Amino acid sequence: MPVVAAAVCPHPPLLIPEVASGAASDLDPLRAACLTAIEALATATTVLVVGSIPAGAPVFPRVYGADAGGSFGAYGAPGVRFGAGPEVLPLSLAVGGWLLEQSKAASLPRTYWAVPTDAVPDECVRLGREIADGNDRVGLLVMGDGSARRSEHSPVHLHPRAEIFDTTVAKALQHKDLDVLEALDPDLAGELQAAGRAPWQVLAGALAGTPLAGDLRYEAAPYGVGYFVASFT
Repeated sequence: MPVVAAAVCPHPPLLIPEVASGAASDLDPLRAACLTAIEALATATTVLVVGSIPAGAPVFPRVYGADAGGSFGAYGAPGVRFGAGPEVLPLSLAVGGWLLEQSKAASLPRTYWAVPTDAVPDECVRLGREIADGNDRVGLLVMGDGSARRSEHSPVHLHPRAEIFDTTVAKALQHKDLDVLEALDPDLAGELQAAGRAPWQVLAGALAGTPLAGDLRYEAAPYGVGYFVASFT
């Protein structure tokens, strides 16, 4: 069983206190839930962070090494960075790397994989199964937001199916319903701007056949975007 623990977290840049500035306390519950969920990854020998990149990326998955750098200068916090290499990580992976830096798993070897938001579900599931077929004891950190159309104050205007979609995902994470995750419609996810669809389907493939149980630690849409935190141990 190479996947020995997994965590699901969202990737809003406001998770980083220096980015949120005076509003940092607004996301204290979400930040705390993320940090708690990823503590179990310390039982692994290596950590794999899976996140999304915009549709149309020509490489699947796009792989970044352990020294890849992440920075939040574009979000008003140029002093917050990590990694010895160039600052190449997309937002989803940069937030994942930042969370790891705050955890007991910070010293473990890590790799970052980015999958495009329009990736074919079967390819995402297959990628997850390849992870599970490896020999390393993997701690899997899956970064993904739910719908960005949950309210009139969302980044994109309210969509009537957004809350139903997010509720479906939340229940699937809670009950480790991998069939539901695998069946998420990429066209609907794209319409709802749910960036986590492809990474969640990688997770579904990676957890197939494992005895890990799901625990949904957080579910809310504080800024009109669905955020979930779950752990699998």
